[in-house]
Amino acid sequence: MKNLFKTNNPLKSIVLIAIIVFTAVQSNGQQLKPSASGYAPVNGIKVYYEVYGEGKPLVLLHGAFMTIEMNWGQLIPELSKTRKVIAIEMQGHGHTPFSDRKLDLAVMASDVEGVMDYLKVESADIVGYSMGGSVAYQLTILSPKRVNKLVIISSTYKTGGWQPAVTNGFKNFKPEFLMNTPLKTAYDAVAPDKTKWIPFLEQMIVFIKTPFDMGDANIAKITSPVLIISGDNDGLDKVELMKTYQLLGGGVAADMAPMPKSHLAVVPSQSHVSLMMQTKTILGYLDDFLK
Repeated sequence: MKNLFKTNNPLKSIVLIAIIVFTAVQSNGQQLKPSASGYAPVNGIKVYYEVYGEGKPLVLLHGAFMTIEMNWGQLIPELSKTRKVIAIEMQGHGHTPFSDRKLDLAVMASDVEGVMDYLKVESADIVGYSMGGSVAYQLTILSPKRVNKLVIISSTYKTGGWQPAVTNGFKNFKPEFLMNTPLKTAYDAVAPDKTKWIPFLEQMIVFIKTPFDMGDANIAKITSPVLIISGDNDGLDKVELMKTYQLLGGGVAADMAPMPKSHLAVVPSQSHVSLMMQTKTILGYLDDFLK
């Protein structure tokens, strides 16, 4: 699989990654049906959610362009054995209708909080991947009492947390690069209005190209225990990642000081997308940390 990613065209890589992800999830994805699903009216839009299992609430926030099934299909069956899993699809993604409302991390974090209110969930453990991780950081900063434990998978709280190759790869990104791809197939399968595909992509491209920075000081104020999971080659700047961990109280000499409540896991030989295919590894980290 590694040789498939060797290309000088970052846009071609993105499409190739989408194909690999969709194929993997379709062949190994979750077979469970949600115990509940529907739309929560929040902030002028309707946000789709699915609920699985029983127990302490665990909220899952997907990555850009993805759906619940694509991002979490292999993890939900195991997580829902002991937890009440609440999976949310962000504005324009999956079942959640497209809206002309500007995509913004703070607004999406407010959407998540609105879904929690709708489902009468006072607080929960939050797991976010990629874009969902950035939303999870924002939720924790804006509404810290709603977050018990926080898990960030291959994500950052600022644009500078990515390597330049990642941010530069989207500078010339256009909607047509994702036409006739498995991402489009997944969108057509569940989107309430399939004609919004191009407007959705255009909106997402603007969002992805917009720099953001939630501030080192705000990260340092987070009191919830945080687990950061990163692939060693997932596009995150590892110097900045270590700085983030230090802001959260990590990076100490634990033989001479108490072990920090936040944890950092760097998984070897993994890219941004292949990391999410390491189901057993991620489940192992989640199980240890969330307990």
